[in-house]
Amino acid sequence: MYESLFNRQKQFYQSESTRSIRFRISALKQLKRSIQYYEAALLDAMKKDFNKGEAEAYLTEIGYAYNDINFTIKHLKEWAETEKVKTPVTHIGSTSRIYKEPYGVTLIIAPWNYPFNLTVAPLIGAISAGNTAILKPSEHTPAVSRVISDIISFAFPEKYITAVEGGIETNQSLLTLPFNYIFYTGSSHVGKIVMENAAQHLTPVTLELGGKSPAIVTRNADVKLAAKRIVWGKFINAGQTCVAPDFVYADASIKEELVRHMKYYACKFYEEDVRNGKYMRIVNQKHFERIRDLIHGDVVHGGHTDPSTLTIEPTIIDNADFGHDAMQEEIFGPVLPVLSFASLDKAILDVRDLPDPLALYIFSDKKSEADSVIKAVPFGGGAVNDTIFHLANPHLPFGGRGNSGMGKYHGKYSFDTFTHEKSILHQTTCFDFPFRYPNAKLFGKMLKYFWK
Repeated sequence: MYESLFNRQKQFYQSESTRSIRFRISALKQLKRSIQYYEAALLDAMKKDFNKGEAEAYLTEIGYAYNDINFTIKHLKEWAETEKVKTPVTHIGSTSRIYKEPYGVTLIIAPWNYPFNLTVAPLIGAISAGNTAILKPSEHTPAVSRVISDIISFAFPEKYITAVEGGIETNQSLLTLPFNYIFYTGSSHVGKIVMENAAQHLTPVTLELGGKSPAIVTRNADVKLAAKRIVWGKFINAGQTCVAPDFVYADASIKEELVRHMKYYACKFYEEDVRNGKYMRIVNQKHFERIRDLIHGDVVHGGHTDPSTLTIEPTIIDNADFGHDAMQEEIFGPVLPVLSFASLDKAILDVRDLPDPLALYIFSDKKSEADSVIKAVPFGGGAVNDTIFHLANPHLPFGGRGNSGMGKYHGKYSFDTFTHEKSILHQTTCFDFPFRYPNAKLFGKMLKYFWK
């Protein structure tokens, strides 16, 4: 169905039009201008799909895209330079270089939770590396997807960058094509399907998935500040964030105090928005019902739901355990279970028994405690004494491992992800050492000398 579109992009890529740094920078500037042109429409679309407020939309989606484009334009020439590397003495007379080469025609499949940001962020990497791209925005946020299509068609010819709207059938059709690279953000279940299809063409992939990201709070934490930052990180975007704290694991000695402060900040930050109908809603009926069914047990804050608006109040469940329904899968909504541990060593063992999370947050003013968690628990990335904020640093790679994904991006790492590093040895013709050839008498002795 999309084979002709793929072939047009392949032909355009093979024309080498996308290779020059000037072309790439111009494309990034054009993308920024197009976003600016459609900024009001984009804000309206987010309001329509999610009831997302303007300030939050700018903070988490639009402003992030502008910063990413600016950062990439500033550093692109440096990133794309051919890199000269050392050559061993065994290769005397030669030099070694790494050439930065785009993959070719790429596919970017975006999720619905940050539908604009998580479409544009990998696209910036694909453009900066010199690729063409077909974007597949999420069908669950149709208004935003429509504006994304408008932004892309306004900025670029279809043969270079284009957005394709549609549902599961569109994804299935696109995944049959022999792309040179696939970048997918979404659930682990669909990630496996993407990887299976990519394997048919031996296409490399980046999978940005999710998981149950813990927030571990020790007795040595600033408990009030931990509560404030956990509540913000969890309930922003109505909890529909892949790196949101999925559960809190607190030292039993400070757990009661922590929950008290969390309830305070949940009221302070979100009570008015919930009351006035300004709090973000759940993306659709299916997800609303799934999250609503997780709300039971010792609900100490929130718990109210409104099926007519698909709104779920920020909810805290105290005294949960690993058998609670909210602990069986990633919540991806504004429900936060709180568990307690008697010792940090036991907490580390418990978290290690879970599938590798995309993020982990450790709250402690004792460096040795933070270090022990970071070193002992496998996870994608995270923060000490904060949540989510590590995503905003373009110098840090973002990505998961195991069940939470593979590959990384953001800043230079986006450029690297969409770039093949081609290793080249430049050999001299001024002389030729005879001992390298099998008929030479010294062949065996020289090999032993150099490689022993």
